[in-house]
Amino acid sequence: MGDSMTEGQLTPKLIDGLYVEAMVLADEARSYFDTGGRDDRLALDPLDRVGFSCESLKVTTRLMHVIAWLLTQRAVAAGELSRAQAGMAERRLGVAADTDGALLARLPEAAVELIHASEELYGRVSRLDQGSFAEEAGSPARSLLSRLQRSF
Repeated sequence: MGDSMTEGQLTPKLIDGLYVEAMVLADEARSYFDTGGRDDRLALDPLDRVGFSCESLKVTTRLMHVIAWLLTQRAVAAGELSRAQAGMAERRLGVAADTDGALLARLPEAAVELIHASEELYGRVSRLDQGSFAEEAGSPARSLLSRLQRSF
């Protein structure tokens, strides 16, 4: 990703790009876990089938947290919602459960790819969330930089 991602700047272009990525991934996950992966799931032993279903829910949960966070950011960026109206708790990215690493080795490749893609996207958005929250909380370095800029 570009510099704006590493600096934690939430630009409308970044938010929109992540939103499209999340929606495409959500559609791929829904398609695979609802229909395409049915044969893959049935080929697993019964315990791994349960794990497969749990992992599909984790993927969905990760993506829904990301999408909800991005929609809130879009609303704030569009002026439809102030940061105060969004509220601190609602603006933060929801917590998603970790994937069972031991189970991954036994799951079909397509499922593993979707799991990794959802984890990667969630991780990127989580870093943005942490960066924007730290900025709002008044990072000492940002505060000093802001004061220096105002003095010139």
